[in-house]
Amino acid sequence: MHCELVVPALFAASSGERFPALELLLGRGREMHEESCGMENWLAGRFGLEGDVPAGALSALARGIAPGDALWARADPVHLHLARDRLILAPHGAFQVAPAEAEALCDALNRHFAGSLELHPALPHAWCAKLDGPLGLAAPSPLEMAGRDVELVVPRGKAAGRAQRLLNEAQMVLHAHPANEAREARGEPALNSLWLWGEGALPAGASSPWHAVLCDDPVLAGLARSAGARPRALPRSGAQWLESAPEEGRALILLDGLRLPLALAQEAEYGACLEDLERDWFAPLLAALRAGRVGMVSVHVPEAGASFETIRADLRRFWRRAKGLEAYA
Repeated sequence: MHCELVVPALFAASSGERFPALELLLGRGREMHEESCGMENWLAGRFGLEGDVPAGALSALARGIAPGDALWARADPVHLHLARDRLILAPHGAFQVAPAEAEALCDALNRHFAGSLELHPALPHAWCAKLDGPLGLAAPSPLEMAGRDVELVVPRGKAAGRAQRLLNEAQMVLHAHPANEAREARGEPALNSLWLWGEGALPAGASSPWHAVLCDDPVLAGLARSAGARPRALPRSGAQWLESAPEEGRALILLDGLRLPLALAQEAEYGACLEDLERDWFAPLLAALRAGRVGMVSVHVPEAGASFETIRADLRRFWRRAKGLEAYA
């Protein structure tokens, strides 16, 4: 079994703690370098796709919707607030979205935009939108925009005016909706805008080198489905997964718990997530590697442009001493 872990934001911040299992896997393994990129682009490239990632169409496919040849985009609910002279975006994680709220808000928007926009909540905080034409979107994901001035990212091309009008109308519908009035009455941030990104049609030609794909991310789940693979929900731990994993094969596992606390500048939560990953994934997989249950463990950090491959024999390279994560930053 070759187990490949994708861990975005692994080297993005230092918690000051040591993580023996992870550090051993990184220190004893073979380090490889490539061009750095965002998580979605890295994943799409590994499935044989090039160009902008059609996150909306892939998220729709992950939800069981046939995207067909239509254009789709992600239309995630966000909270925009004024900070001095800047309009700042707060992504999911800075607030919670109940499934019932997502359904009610999508229904209201679908009634308003009947025939030009069709929203589906792939997850309560991750919505996908079927478009009736291009919007010229080139925005990053909400996590990448957290805390940044949204005025710095504007639609491009001839469709820019249409995209802005769509957003203005969506903001008016959201502002007047009882679900947002109830949120504000409870002291919770209103879902006062949509963040449109990942425009495109479902691409052809995706292929998967993995026998198993484990994730809670709709873009990766959609990539797996487009390549004819069946994604599975992320287990609680590596030990739980190994109980039912086959003896041979290649598995891709997305551990995407670090990007959110990093985006929200939550240092304590970032460190706690690292501790959870060490206990639940790195330590069990290192033990499985030592025991021969797993033949290779790879750790990929897309935005750092770094990958590490470790086999059982590498663990005997005692002269390669483990280093703290800050050494890889």
